[in-house]
Amino acid sequence: MTTEFSISSGFPEDQRKVAALLFWQAFSGKLGKILAPEEKALRLIERILDPDHAISALSPEGKLVGMAGFKSPEGAFVDGTLKDMTAIYGHFGGLWRGLLLDLLERETEPDILLMDGIFVAESARGSGIGSALLEAICEEARRRNLSRVRLDVIDTNPRAQSLYERFDFQAKSREETGPFKRLFGFSSATRMERVL
Repeated sequence: MTTEFSISSGFPEDQRKVAALLFWQAFSGKLGKILAPEEKALRLIERILDPDHAISALSPEGKLVGMAGFKSPEGAFVDGTLKDMTAIYGHFGGLWRGLLLDLLERETEPDILLMDGIFVAESARGSGIGSALLEAICEEARRRNLSRVRLDVIDTNPRAQSLYERFDFQAKSREETGPFKRLFGFSSATRMERVL
């Protein structure tokens, strides 16, 4: 499949709803039980996506066909607060969801750019967009004078892990979800790093 695309920083504001939908399609298996129902999940994601921590793949017509996000000490691609959660789910619903999502939170580290998700529209998969976004994340780390890129890949996504391995990411450690396996839909996450 051949799909023309360009890579750019951020994402067009008129594509925010598309970005939220693509994010949800990519990560609802992991976040669906916590952020359900879908309508509220989409409202939350649309509200909290930060273009300052995003890299987009756009079709020649300007349509979003893929994205990669990252986290830095200044913020994150998906950068919500408890206030955002309670605005969508109410006080109690926002509180318990926020506490559970904190279990998945990863902190930034010196000299490392933390990738915070990557996804490609189903219709555009197999056209090199994922590879281009991954290389753009590495370029963002270089631009920030960082020496490594870190990401976490869940055990239910072997296709993504294969992509990362092709880009010289090495497994460093593995974290088990333990009693939260059924809730999150995966048993473990592997930390991978690439030295730039």
